[in-house]
Amino acid sequence: MPANTTDASGPSDAKKPGKKKKGRRVRLLLLVLVLALVAGVGFGAYWSVSTVRASYPQTTGTVTLDGLSGEVEVKRDSYGIPQIYADSDADLFRAQGFVQAQDRFWEMDVRRHMTAGRLSEMFGSGQVETDAFLRTLGWRKVAQEEYDKVLDESTKRNLQAYAEGVNAYLKDKEGRDISVEYAALGLTNNYKPTQWTPVDSVAWLKAMAWDLRGNMQDEIDRSLLTSRLDKGQIEDLYPEYPYKTHKPIVDRGAVSPVTGKFELDATPSGGTGAEIPQGAAEGLNTQLSALSDTLDEIPALLGPNGNGIGSNSWVVNGDHTTTGKALLANDPHLAPMLPSLWYQMGLHCRKLSKTCQYDTAGYTFSGMPGVIIGHNQDIAWGLTNLGADVTDLFLEKVSDDGYLYGDKVKPFTTREETIKVAGGRDRKITVRETDNGPLVSDRSKELDKVGQKAPVGNSAPDRADGYAVALKWTALEPGKSMDAVFAINRAKDFTSFRAAAKNFEVPSQNLIYADTEGNIGYQAPGKIPVRLKGDGTLPSPGWDPAYGWAKDPVPFDELPYEYNPKRGYIVTANQAVIDGSEYPHLLTKDWGYGTRSQRINDLIAQKIKGGEKVSTDDMQKMQMDNTSEIAALLVPELLKINVSDPSVREAQKLLEGWDYTQEPDSAAAAYFNGVWRNILKLAFGNKLPKELRVKGDCINVPPAKNSGPVDAQRKLVRECGQRDGDSAQPDGGDRWFQVVRDIVKDQDNEWWKAPARGREDALENRDELFARAMEDARWELTSKLGKDISTWSWGRLHRLMLKNQTLGTEGPDLLQRALNRGPWNLGGGEAAVNATGWNAASGYEVIWVPSMRMVVNVGDWDKSRWINLSGASGHAFNAHYTDQTDKWAKGELLDWSFGTDAVGASTVDTLTLKPRQP
Repeated sequence: MPANTTDASGPSDAKKPGKKKKGRRVRLLLLVLVLALVAGVGFGAYWSVSTVRASYPQTTGTVTLDGLSGEVEVKRDSYGIPQIYADSDADLFRAQGFVQAQDRFWEMDVRRHMTAGRLSEMFGSGQVETDAFLRTLGWRKVAQEEYDKVLDESTKRNLQAYAEGVNAYLKDKEGRDISVEYAALGLTNNYKPTQWTPVDSVAWLKAMAWDLRGNMQDEIDRSLLTSRLDKGQIEDLYPEYPYKTHKPIVDRGAVSPVTGKFELDATPSGGTGAEIPQGAAEGLNTQLSALSDTLDEIPALLGPNGNGIGSNSWVVNGDHTTTGKALLANDPHLAPMLPSLWYQMGLHCRKLSKTCQYDTAGYTFSGMPGVIIGHNQDIAWGLTNLGADVTDLFLEKVSDDGYLYGDKVKPFTTREETIKVAGGRDRKITVRETDNGPLVSDRSKELDKVGQKAPVGNSAPDRADGYAVALKWTALEPGKSMDAVFAINRAKDFTSFRAAAKNFEVPSQNLIYADTEGNIGYQAPGKIPVRLKGDGTLPSPGWDPAYGWAKDPVPFDELPYEYNPKRGYIVTANQAVIDGSEYPHLLTKDWGYGTRSQRINDLIAQKIKGGEKVSTDDMQKMQMDNTSEIAALLVPELLKINVSDPSVREAQKLLEGWDYTQEPDSAAAAYFNGVWRNILKLAFGNKLPKELRVKGDCINVPPAKNSGPVDAQRKLVRECGQRDGDSAQPDGGDRWFQVVRDIVKDQDNEWWKAPARGREDALENRDELFARAMEDARWELTSKLGKDISTWSWGRLHRLMLKNQTLGTEGPDLLQRALNRGPWNLGGGEAAVNATGWNAASGYEVIWVPSMRMVVNVGDWDKSRWINLSGASGHAFNAHYTDQTDKWAKGELLDWSFGTDAVGASTVDTLTLKPRQP
């Protein structure tokens, strides 16, 4: 194991250091950073250790803060997690802004530039295309409209107070006094941070919605698949949701034909289904890969989009717990970031009143007031991505005069945008919009040709130079999600919780609930479109009035919910919300396939049926469950195959007696996942078009099916993949579990056949393909882990690297090494409850993780537990930069103090914020 590698048991190259040794190590790391800043950027400047420490926050003593009406206390525990105490809402959120800016302003500043399409102002011309795309989407424009026209006055007051707190921190500070990254940035341009505004906070919700936008990538991929696969083959790769084996969230209730509301005791009358669009919507040519590449650039700043973006949450009522009260768990799955996306915090009014309404704690976003996930004095709540289909791509027939709609040409809505570039000239772009949304195809020369060869019906207009592509997305309409955040923080019961959820429009989330009165519940909120025609699985013809969206979304009263179900627990983990055949509205055709949710359901049900109660420890243990469902399906078949090669047989033996758990030290898990990766490549990956395969994956293939008659003697074409590794296919997620489950008993299924490879014969059936995959995996792991299988382990393949999200990915190598941390050797895996995701098309590295974990003891709040992926601080060599990561990797949780006495007992630093005297 490399000296700097960390596994689930902590750093591998050192025992816990004493204070003297730890201090010396910090000084050495600080020196490394100074050298990196000098040598990496190459300006020859000399920076002292004091330069690096200059931005560390003051956590003790007294600070005078403009605008406060009274004293505020900021109490931090030994992990630097702050709990804020104030006497008014304004003071509470003003202090929250100040404290988050102390720890995370660099992160906040980068985020607001990203959401506004202004990264070029910080990082130069390399960000112009990203900025242009984000300006086209108009996140900042919509956030401004929300603030100006939609949000409640109380929400705007809280946002303004938060902004004042941030600006109080920034007052009279140079960049180097705020974060060491500004010092590095100052060597290449003269960028200086500007004042924070309330709209900066609102805009971050658009970024969150983008991460969780639903099936846009699936919509693109289905279209790209038409260049090589027929309709039946594509349907094979997108199977129906397995309702019989993987339970949806809500198992009873329906929209009442009498009241028009979703009622728990109503009887389903059968869903309406959805018509699949024909003609132009049947597919696009492979030029759509250019759009896919553009989309990849945006999630790269926030987290990978697709099957990896999900979460686990579940709640068990007091009848089935050792505490006699509800237990609620949550762990959202997002890209590994440094610092973590989440910031732990408590917001406490010393006395609740009309002017001071909050006593809440949990996970916040730096740059946004309030608590996103957590609990208050009465209720607890968690979030997982509902996965509703809230985006559609529309083909548009365009000309200089506008776009075709019916038999008329309508003029574009246009706006000019100027992109300022650090160290370069300004760039100007024109954004064009149709009634279906902005033309995302305008942002790339290649995208001008999108739709040029799309297979369209006779009713489609002449394509001329091709169709443009517009994006219709609910988040591009002003909404009230910011109102919902504050309302949930104040909610006292399920009625007020649901009332708050009604405004949680984007992103559409599964909201899980528990309260101190013993109730548990679930609500599906969100602004979910009603399609006039089509089901959102393929791009639609924008010129046809029969398509598009109805004026109003699915009514909130008709969205599914649960309240105190008889089974005594609720599980949400991105599975189907409700059986689509029994529900009249189309929420999506692209659910997660329910592998994680069903495992959690099974673990809870086993406890209850066995007469056992679920404890806090049980909830924590469930979060770390790393059982592989696909291994349980395939290993019995793999062990039946007669293997003649002694080296491959040696590896095959690793699977004998394996319990399908993916521990970091498991050689069997390493080998099985290698076999799984190679099964996917042989059966599916090599048959996909280059636009979906990973970059650098080159194979010999027949010409594309639409390239004319193929001579039997014609040479194969050398073709290389084009997709970013995080989004390439087959990614090995639980959609692929279902694909394989549907055909695994069919030995002669066409998917198991593969052409000859070099001197190796063609594969004619399943067992031949499995045997080849076992052989390929043996030699792949030999090259990565060595010939001696006794040294193999899953963790050595499956490693997590935490990277600073800006200079840690794009800066000079020495600077990256100074700012980044890791690797850690992890267990878990794709579609396991311990969801440390990897993409089987590109390798085994961890690309998304449980970004935090919490287990809430409802009503006995001080016995709750939590953990963050990294730490409270965004300052590279602060003690709290990654001080939670080792414990996170091992599945440990920290004690979570909430009550005044418990917070006092855990406090190690107290900072008093005082109002300025007149």
